[in-house]
Amino acid sequence: MSAPVIDYFYSTRSAFAYLGAARFTALARRFGRRIVHKPVNLAAVLAGTGGQQFGDRPQARRDYFFGREIERWGEFLDIPVRVEPKHHFGDRAAPSGYVIAAQRLGADVDALSQAILAALWRDDRDIGNLDELDRVAAEAGIDPQPIRSIALSAEIQAEFAANDAEAIRLNVFGSPTYIVDGDPFYGQDRLALVERALERPFHRRSN
Repeated sequence: MSAPVIDYFYSTRSAFAYLGAARFTALARRFGRRIVHKPVNLAAVLAGTGGQQFGDRPQARRDYFFGREIERWGEFLDIPVRVEPKHHFGDRAAPSGYVIAAQRLGADVDALSQAILAALWRDDRDIGNLDELDRVAAEAGIDPQPIRSIALSAEIQAEFAANDAEAIRLNVFGSPTYIVDGDPFYGQDRLALVERALERPFHRRSN
């Protein structure tokens, strides 16, 4: 019997996915859950769920939620993080394709995902570059060649697009979102609630 899963919707360019990644992986393993990685194009998901694009948000809110909050969470968790890495914005198909391909091939996708997030938010590396992604994978102890060979294939990229459609259907509106037995939790600051849900489900209001 396969292990029960947690569906994990996130952008491979999400600071808050990075800040929560190690704790989330540890939680899933402690409770015997397999993480199903579902990287998304967050801009497409926001458009599909009625969210406001980052560039359209007032500067004060961007400064707070994607500036000061990142600084504070990094310090609180003792995780090195850059508030505005120069490679923040860029291609999503390649890093997302590497994650999906690793998962398809049975590689250590948890480790690769964490390594890609850290490469951007800790080290400011260009995760849209295939050679850089190869180096990130190798540093995580993963052979990059089988992953690279299919990461940008039509099949893998179709799964990437399907993740967007599924996220929109499930009303996922931000990164990271963890879905435990159908119950969604948005934000790495909800990991304490994820832990509680893994211990025992929350009651649902009856209609």
